[in-house]
Amino acid sequence: MPSPESVHSLYSHHHSWLNAWLRSKLGNAADAADLAQDTFLRLLQRREQYELNTPRAFLRTIARGLVIDHWRREELHRAYLEALAHLPETEVPSVETRELLMELLERIARMLDGLKPKVRRAFLLAQCEGLTHRDIAEQMGISLRSVERYVAEALYHCYLLRYESQE
Repeated sequence: MPSPESVHSLYSHHHSWLNAWLRSKLGNAADAADLAQDTFLRLLQRREQYELNTPRAFLRTIARGLVIDHWRREELHRAYLEALAHLPETEVPSVETRELLMELLERIARMLDGLKPKVRRAFLLAQCEGLTHRDIAEQMGISLRSVERYVAEALYHCYLLRYESQE
């Protein structure tokens, strides 16, 4: 676990640089400031020790992952708002329900990001489209056995994530 002193040293020497780098990527000072803080929070939460020969490259790697997460959340949020715009006024969920749904969508997106593309596609075809394994095999141009293996791998991945979050 990194010492608070080492994180403090990194923060004092590199925070303004990281904030400027994030601002150039995001074009938004508020989001850049938030993600810079989140980068250092990640460092404090790390369990393993790290040795830094190139601290800016190390910070940029962590921050880049946070930027990707940020962009994914924004894209999900846009798609969700677009879907809501097509609902009749009486069916639009409350603000609280919308926030819960956005949180759920983000968790699902993070889970799916952990899957290989073919595994993710087979899983989504089975779970969202309701296709049989045989139909998925035909549509993807792969064997039935591969579909079974992909869906099992995705389900196991979901299982691990579900019980990992309880620890």
